[in-house]
Amino acid sequence: MPESAADLAKLAKALPRAEQERLVDELLESLNEPAASELDAAWSAEIERRLAAYDRGEVQAISAEEVFAKARALAK
Repeated sequence: MPESAADLAKLAKALPRAEQERLVDELLESLNEPAASELDAAWSAEIERRLAAYDRGEVQAISAEEVFAKARALAK
């Protein structure tokens, strides 16, 4: 396994052109995805927002039984 980015680049340059393009596409795609820490922060904020709305009485909880019953009815 390459020990540095330079080692990895050297290996990548030895690949056929099509494989190099595929590697570049995959790397660029991975850079467009939010980092796990960003997702964790976003979900934490969303959880806090939803809990606060529940505590203020703005939303009501629905039992899992009711949710699944409705889903089954809609699926028919």
